[in-house]
Amino acid sequence: MPQIVVEYSASLAEAFDRRGFASVLHPAAAELIGSALPDFKTRFRPIAEAVIGGGAATEAMVHVDLAILPGRDPEVKARLGDLTLATLCDHLRPGTGLNTQVTVEVRDIESYHKRVLTR
Repeated sequence: MPQIVVEYSASLAEAFDRRGFASVLHPAAAELIGSALPDFKTRFRPIAEAVIGGGAATEAMVHVDLAILPGRDPEVKARLGDLTLATLCDHLRPGTGLNTQVTVEVRDIESYHKRVLTR
């Protein structure tokens, strides 16, 4: 169920341990929200071009959109956002020379349908 989309400035490609981020976040978030680990799916999308603030080349960003099924109370969602933000920051190598804005949005999935095909 959890659908996670991570958009990140392409300039961070070498400094962002994407697989490590997902490998740490998935089990921790599964425990926090009571979801099955195999249901977590994370997709990474590099951003080829973005303008941040005044548009300086030293600016970068990472944004996580974390969508979950409804029913969790606001405190759990807040803890999930904090967990995601901390995990994300832990997987961005320092020393890039980039001012990196890191943001997380936790939201409810409005409508969700799933089928697992085993072939």
